[in-house]
Amino acid sequence: MPNVVFCVPFFREASLRFVRGIADLPGVRLGLVTQDHRSALPADLDRRLAGHWQVQDGLDGDALVAGVRGCAGQMGGVDRVVGMLEQLQVPLGYVRDRLGIEGMGESVARNFREKALMKDVLRAHGVPCARHRLCTDANELRSFAALVGYPLVAKPPAGAGAKATFRIENGAALEDAVRAMAPSPARPLQVEEFMTGREHSFDAVNLGSRTVWHSLSRYEPSPLTVLENPWIQWTVLVPREIDHPQWDDIRAVATKALRALGMTSGVSHMEWFRRPDGSVAVSEVGARPPGAQICTLHSLAHDFDFYAAWGRAVVFDEFTPPERRFAAGAAYLRAQGKGRTIKAVHGLDQAQREVGELVVEARLPRVGAEATGTYEGDGYVVLRHASTEVVERALRRLITLVRVELG
Repeated sequence: MPNVVFCVPFFREASLRFVRGIADLPGVRLGLVTQDHRSALPADLDRRLAGHWQVQDGLDGDALVAGVRGCAGQMGGVDRVVGMLEQLQVPLGYVRDRLGIEGMGESVARNFREKALMKDVLRAHGVPCARHRLCTDANELRSFAALVGYPLVAKPPAGAGAKATFRIENGAALEDAVRAMAPSPARPLQVEEFMTGREHSFDAVNLGSRTVWHSLSRYEPSPLTVLENPWIQWTVLVPREIDHPQWDDIRAVATKALRALGMTSGVSHMEWFRRPDGSVAVSEVGARPPGAQICTLHSLAHDFDFYAAWGRAVVFDEFTPPERRFAAGAAYLRAQGKGRTIKAVHGLDQAQREVGELVVEARLPRVGAEATGTYEGDGYVVLRHASTEVVERALRRLITLVRVELG
C-alpha cells in the first residue's frame, strides 16, 4: 500500500481532477501538501486523506520538503511525491533528492524547465529545434538578432508554454524589448528564431525511459498568435487517426527528445512545428501533463480516465495503452470589445442547434462576470465524434457563431 504525497498549491478544478486520479487508485494512501487551507478541499476528497500539511509557499522547495516530512510523520513514511504543475517540477525534484524518494530529480527536471538548457540538450543530441541564446545583456540580444534575423521570439528562461512570450519583428522592436526587459545576468532573456508552420503537441506516457504511448493534437491558431490577439477564439483538436505514416517523423524525433532530456515515468507535453518545407522541429517540452482541457480530450478520445492513468503511471509505473475510438476537440471562448465585464454571449442558441449533439462538456461565459483576460478565456466547449472531420468542422463553426461581448 504505497504512501503518496501530492503537492498541489491551490484547490483549483483542473488540479483536483489529478488529485482524484490518485485518490481513486486502489491501495493508495494519499497525503496533500498545499498552500490552501484544508477546509477549502471538497469534502469527498478530504475524507480520503491519510495526511495533510499546509505550507506558506506551495512552490518553494524547502517549504515542500518540510510539508512532505510533515505528511510522512502522519502517514508513516512516503513512497512517492507527485505534482502536475509546470512550476512545481524543479521543486519536486529538489524534494526527491533531499529526501531520497524515487522519481525525477532536480537536475533532470531543469532540462525541461530551463528553456535554454533544454535546447542545448536537444541540439547536442541531434533533435531539430530553434536556434537560441540566453541573453544576459543588450549586446548579446543584438548580436543574436544579427546572426539569425527577424522575427525572433523572446520568453522567460523558465516559462510555461507560450506564457509571457512575445515576438520581435524588427530592430525597433528589439530596442523596445531591451528597454522593457533589460536583460542582465540576474534576469536573462531567452531569445529564439521564430518558427513558422502548423503547431501541434505531442503528449506521451513514459514508464522509466520507455515511451509507451503517445497522442497528437493540433492548435488553431498557434498559442503565440492567441496571446498576441486577446480577442481570438481558438481550438485544439485531438484527431482520431494518429498512426498514419505522416506522423512517423515526429514520433521518432519526440521519442529521441524525451530520452535525451531524461524523461522518467509520467506524462510529458511537447509542442512542435511542421515547417513549411515539411520538416519537424521541437518547440518546448514539459515533464508534466498538458493543460487547456487536453487531458479531458485524451479521456474522451479513448473512453477512459486519463487522470487516473497518469496517477497509475507515476505511482505504480504502469500504463495500459487504450484504444482510440473518437476524435475530440475544445473551443475556447474569449471576450471581445471595450470594458471588463461580460455584457452578452451571442450565438449560443444557433450553436446548440448546429453542434449541440457533439457537446460533452462545457463551461460557458457568465453574463456579469469580469473577463479573465487569459489564454484559456472565459469559457470552453468540448466536443466528441467518431469522425475527425466532423469535430474539426464543428469547432470552426462554434467559434464563428459564439461571440462574448464586453461592455
